Amino acid sequence: MAEQLTPAKAQRRRRSDADRSVQAILEAALDALAGDPDASMAEIARRAGVVRATIYAHFPTRDALLDAGIRPFVNLFHWDLPQPLQRTGGWPVRETAEAFVPYAEAVGERLGDRVKDWITHNEPFCTSWLGYGLGIHAPGHTSEREALAAAHHALLAHGWAVEALRRAAPGAEVGTVVDSWPAQPLGDSPEDAAAAWSLDGVRNRWFFDALLRGEYPSDVLERLASALPPVMDGDMATIATPLDFLGVNNYSRTLVQAGPNGEPVEARAPTGPLTDMGWEVYPAGLFEVLVRLHREYGVSSLYVTENGAAYADVVTHDGRVHDVERIAYLDGYLDAVEDALAAGVAVRGYFVWSLLDNFEWALGYAKRFGLVHVDYPTLRRTPKDSFYWYRDVIASTRRRALAA
Repeated sequence: MAEQLTPAKAQRRRRSDADRSVQAILEAALDALAGDPDASMAEIARRAGVVRATIYAHFPTRDALLDAGIRPFVNLFHWDLPQPLQRTGGWPVRETAEAFVPYAEAVGERLGDRVKDWITHNEPFCTSWLGYGLGIHAPGHTSEREALAAAHHALLAHGWAVEALRRAAPGAEVGTVVDSWPAQPLGDSPEDAAAAWSLDGVRNRWFFDALLRGEYPSDVLERLASALPPVMDGDMATIATPLDFLGVNNYSRTLVQAGPNGEPVEARAPTGPLTDMGWEVYPAGLFEVLVRLHREYGVSSLYVTENGAAYADVVTHDGRVHDVERIAYLDGYLDAVEDALAAGVAVRGYFVWSLLDNFEWALGYAKRFGLVHVDYPTLRRTPKDSFYWYRDVIASTRRRALAA
């Protein structure tokens, strides 16, 4: 006779199963980390790759995704630098970029038989400037010189990783992800226009030009000459290694006005709705980025790798989360993607950030981006109205594609 489980007992059993699964993952990770505590940076990075691949291999979702016809995109770096590498200098030192190669090889060798699509870095602007220049994310440094060095080395690591992944996983499609928000002048003055162009140079063109043209923008090099890192022969060619695709993360735009000395100062939008992050809802910004990369840089394969909105979601008395603002947000941005497609931009896919409410870096668990609400004390998951709406959008899009 089958055991009859109460809801509470079933939940305890699920937690016990999850605990055993996590224990197996941790044991495998510890096995991978075992070795000389005085290992080189390259060996530490290689072990990190083994750990990441081992953890991924232990999760049943890997094969479940493939069995369901869902293509996983593996992202090698989303701001999670091993602490031993940070202690030896982090991204501002060239050795961190060099250590990224054995890490990429280790992951590629272990997952290349199952994974076709690879992302080397997520948002190198955030890695470099938010981490080392503006003190917003870890490690919280505020050095222009460190930020520029980190930006160069993150891009250099990307270029080396592209080559490493192609060696380790033949047939892989490899790209990287930039977080691009259009920088637009607040007013009509020449000073505001110049300030917006200056910010665009650091936020967007530094990464666009390096990845897609093999050079850094001349105006940024001139303006920041005293803080630039050494660029060795061959660096820019490595950074500009041809990509199979480019990913774009976009949530809004940046409005810019000139400060007292002409420096760019970010300004709030005078009108319009804001998300819980304080970001303006501006779907046209996504369209502008996609079209810019297509027309100015000739990118022939683009993904929207992150787009979404945080709102102060609550589970209401009916047990549901009625996130009408998120549905409106996503609807507007999906329209922007359709407009880009109509303009001839080769957008191959779109990812919502994010499936689940999650840890949002320096903001912890305070901001909720998910299509699924997570009650953090109990880990209870409640699909929001946006979850069902987006499910229906996917289904209707698929039906239209099959009928075309």
